[in-house]
Amino acid sequence: MFRLRVEEVIRRQGKTVGWVARKAELSYSVVRRMVKDPHYMPQARTLMQVARALKCRVEDLVEYFPDEEDA
Repeated sequence: MFRLRVEEVIRRQGKTVGWVARKAELSYSVVRRMVKDPHYMPQARTLMQVARALKCRVEDLVEYFPDEEDA
């Protein structure tokens, strides 16, 4: 299972959702959903835009952990 860590990265950098949306050239609602719904999986291009805006790797924005079924 995957979980977004966008909120953690934004908070750690002292940025806002609005700042990220403007810098990544995405709508506020898309970035807000990435923050509010950690199980939302945006398109790879969207993740790359956010990573570029935050000067981090896409891997920093997504966390993988095995499903209980896989363990």
